[in-house]
Amino acid sequence: MKIIPAIDIINGKAVRLTRGDYDTKKEYSAEPLALAKSFEDAGFTRLHVVDLDGAKAGAILNLAVLENICTHTQLEVDFGGGIKSNNEIQSAYNAGACLVCVGSVALQQPDLFREWISTYGAEKLILSADVNERKIASQGWLHQSETDVIDFIKAKQKDGITRVMCTDISKDGMLQGPALALYKLVIEETDVKIIASGGIASMEDIEALKKIGCEGAVVGKAIYENKISLKELSAYA
Repeated sequence: MKIIPAIDIINGKAVRLTRGDYDTKKEYSAEPLALAKSFEDAGFTRLHVVDLDGAKAGAILNLAVLENICTHTQLEVDFGGGIKSNNEIQSAYNAGACLVCVGSVALQQPDLFREWISTYGAEKLILSADVNERKIASQGWLHQSETDVIDFIKAKQKDGITRVMCTDISKDGMLQGPALALYKLVIEETDVKIIASGGIASMEDIEALKKIGCEGAVVGKAIYENKISLKELSAYA
């Protein structure tokens, strides 16, 4: 299983939220590029970058941060937040993103999402399945749908998607453990590769995710709050 460190961006700064609530924003002193380099120096090859301003606004707002990281590191970056148009997804790739995470468009504009799969290939896209009580949320988690997570993933699987980043919003930023039951359900009900996100607080959590068959895990707050060291995580780098 691969560990993917995360950097969430607001106003060009690295931040973490709790349960996606922008009012809980905690800003960290290290610049995003410095953080990215520290992950690279520790042996990591992947990085998850989220434009939280963009997710809320529905348009990419921190493209310069993405470009700076991609220009000055060799990290394979997956990027999400505010990608709603052909111009924006192309801008993300042009800035250096290797993979793009798409949630809101997949939910609200399925025809456009299928067009992106056809244009860029499923291997260049990660489906973002952000879940609140099994229902998919979008637009920076500000909009709650009535779409069941399993139905959502199965529909996109038919379109060709093979990889899903799944986040239980109730777990995100809480440092109380990941949504093992949710990930186990998704793995049992679908054939996609699952990247777990949210709630990871210990190496025991990492081992539990590996045991149920997750392909990868995004780790953010646990690193920033010194719950898990980069040295401990490097075995999964």
